[in-house]
Amino acid sequence: MLVFLNGQFVPDAQAVVPINDRGFMYGDGLFETVRVCNGRPFRLAQHLERLARGADFLKIICPFSPQQLQEFAVQLIQRNQMPNAILRVVLTRGPGERGYTPQAGGRPTMLMTLHPAPLLDQPVAWHLVTSSYRIPVADPLATFKTLNKLTHIMARLEAVAQGADEALLVNTNGEAAEATSGNLFWVYQDRICTVPTGRGVLPGITRAVVLEICQALGLPAAKRVIKPEALRHSAGIFITQSALGIVPVAAFNGEPAAPSALVDQIARAYGELLAVS
Repeated sequence: MLVFLNGQFVPDAQAVVPINDRGFMYGDGLFETVRVCNGRPFRLAQHLERLARGADFLKIICPFSPQQLQEFAVQLIQRNQMPNAILRVVLTRGPGERGYTPQAGGRPTMLMTLHPAPLLDQPVAWHLVTSSYRIPVADPLATFKTLNKLTHIMARLEAVAQGADEALLVNTNGEAAEATSGNLFWVYQDRICTVPTGRGVLPGITRAVVLEICQALGLPAAKRVIKPEALRHSAGIFITQSALGIVPVAAFNGEPAAPSALVDQIARAYGELLAVS
């Protein structure tokens, strides 16, 4: 397997990052997860735009332009002969001295790797449970995919310990925010609802695609806040993420969740868009 590391394609066994890389020491960096279908990274430009905004916010100078990264990603897919995969893009502040204060003039680390992709033609439905972990309601870092995901990791461990597939994170206002690996949607009175940004929610790329699909299909959509307990009264719950796309929720907090024909319709539209984009 070849990986892209700082401008070079090298075998994964030879790809080395310094032990004083701030991504390793402090989670000082960003990442993006991109679905690759038929050799094409889906919505890569949007992922790289979010990465660029995150780098600007963290004051990390990305060593490559978005256009260069797109070209490198396509080369990586071709060289590994993996037309259907998961592309992971990682940007860290690079090596540095011990301590929280970044040193001036550091050289950022840029890494791209490919991973086996889950099959989309095999239906997946998750059991979702509410986590005891809370995320800040107005955290500006929630806008980006930073390398520090300990809250999400602990919430997922908590869910797995309960025999569930995924955890629902609640913000400090007690509102449903997002899943550990994706955005939350639910159906209420034939309206497709999701949590607005600014509530501790990552503005996901697949989330944006679903809102585009709703507009194209003429399905009413809304951005609303909701308490976790109110989700029980919805007519369908689903999670959106880059790796699996649309994931229906079959059970929530141990109780069956209602299946929804609208969710199935959106999932079909997403699959068609993925295949041709």
